[in-house]
Amino acid sequence: MKSVVSVKDFYFKYLRSGLVLKNINIEVEEGPFTVIIGPSGAGKTTLCKAITGIVPYYSGGDYAGDVKVLGETTKGKKVSDLAMKVGLMLEDYESQLVSLTAGEEVAFSLLNHGFPPEEAEERTRRALEDVGLPGRESYQLDELSGGQRQRLALASLLAVHPEIIVLDEPVSAMDPDGGESLYKLLNKIHKEHGTTFIVVEHRVEFVLPYVTNLIAVKNGEIAAQGSCEAVVADIYEDQELRPLLPELWQIKCSLEKKTGQTFALWRSAEEAAKELQAKGFGKGVRA
Repeated sequence: MKSVVSVKDFYFKYLRSGLVLKNINIEVEEGPFTVIIGPSGAGKTTLCKAITGIVPYYSGGDYAGDVKVLGETTKGKKVSDLAMKVGLMLEDYESQLVSLTAGEEVAFSLLNHGFPPEEAEERTRRALEDVGLPGRESYQLDELSGGQRQRLALASLLAVHPEIIVLDEPVSAMDPDGGESLYKLLNKIHKEHGTTFIVVEHRVEFVLPYVTNLIAVKNGEIAAQGSCEAVVADIYEDQELRPLLPELWQIKCSLEKKTGQTFALWRSAEEAAKELQAKGFGKGVRA
């Protein structure tokens, strides 16, 4: 499996701040669905910006180390140069919307990258369909709800077909049904197109069925990284990081410590109830 993102010995501080990222070393391989967790202020958003070249080359600041995307260093690259390879949707997604209508918004980056108008129109149509906004090309942005505008920002990324998409709190403006629906869509894209997703998420329950790898950030440093199976137990032992794990995984780890037994990495309450019943943990266990 090839590495699509490689961060080596990376340190960063903004112009008037202390170190925000310290000795960051991560490898993201092609294919996994990676979720970044960590307390507020841990440096998660800055890490996302570093992966896409915004930090330090647009925001400014001091840094050491190197970031490579698809084997190429981000040093000296414009953000627009990287946009065809790696897309970013920030939690403040509204700041990324620049047009009056939904169709113009999606087509904007395509036309800037030199796509012919006919291809840009077709890609725009497909991208809006993919995010559940079919036929909304002529809608004014103020006619869309917050969740729909968030989907529109995602459509603008999908239309370009980057190999990597980085999302910072992508369901922050959505209700639970909207959050679940969006992650089902992301999983569909992940499976069908092989897109590598790197997602910052506080509400990991939404992405529980799909996440394959975790990166835990604490105080600007990497506290854990790897497959969920490999790192969940270590994250559970950290009192500050433990609450960020899905409740099901907290219960699993607690039971393993108390009983000495090993349980599967439950992806749903139904899975948990089935295994607990099979192992004799109470006849009345229900999903």
